[in-house]
Amino acid sequence: MRDRHPSVSGSFYEADPAALESQMRWCFLHKVGPGKLPPKSATAERKVCALISPHAGYIYSGPVAAHGFFEVSKERPPETVVLIGPNHTGIGAAVSVWDGGDWLTPLGRVRVDQEVSRAIAKSGAAEPDSGAHEYEHSVEVQIPFLQYVFGSAFRIVPICMMLQDFETSRELGEAIAAALKGRSTLLIASTDFSHYVPYKLAYDLDALVIEAILKMEPKNVEDVVRSKEITMCGPGPVMAVMTASLSLGADRCRKLCYATSGDTSGPKGDVVGYGSFSIEFESGKSHI
Repeated sequence: MRDRHPSVSGSFYEADPAALESQMRWCFLHKVGPGKLPPKSATAERKVCALISPHAGYIYSGPVAAHGFFEVSKERPPETVVLIGPNHTGIGAAVSVWDGGDWLTPLGRVRVDQEVSRAIAKSGAAEPDSGAHEYEHSVEVQIPFLQYVFGSAFRIVPICMMLQDFETSRELGEAIAAALKGRSTLLIASTDFSHYVPYKLAYDLDALVIEAILKMEPKNVEDVVRSKEITMCGPGPVMAVMTASLSLGADRCRKLCYATSGDTSGPKGDVVGYGSFSIEFESGKSHI
């Protein structure tokens, strides 16, 4: 099987391993970031079912993304991480699950959980298709963060969504939940929020989507994005992950951080919005 080599290392994030680790430390210690580095090791019981995480260049969205990875760094590593991102390239199937070999980043090799990938493909909710992933950055940029906090103690299932309506997202989320029953897993929905709008407008519009996310109402995410014409690029991954999380028993969502490119690295003219969220199990419930 063909391995997947980095597509945006050297542009979205540093290509040199030492420089990349330094860049991620910068993300965690940034004024918009958590303000501290993740623990070296953790044994806490897992309560986080899923993250919603941004996917722009690290100098823009990295400090916001660091909040989610800091949360999961407190817990035992999951065995499998299912990553769902939007398809920006227009290449491949409507919903594509990686069917090739391992994924490579400057920090090393990450193995793919072929059993889970095949179960999702067998459900019909996604097609085996490596082509859709070759030049897509939305899943790729999450993986160095996972390596930074978990080392190599996990496998991944990369999924890319071109079709992002609610029914497609719901079907995918249900298939993912069925494939993950009884496993130690983490889900990640990769998305940015409003794109290239004035600073205050980004906050105002994105707050409407955030309200639906915090209420754990996946269908309302689609309704708000469409009715308010919000230029969120990954509503499908968010709805799929919310659906899967609810099916797996998670019942609450916390906003960890929301900021824009104007808050992290850029001017406050036209900005892109970024959010980091944790979908969790209520205390005392069974954890995956």
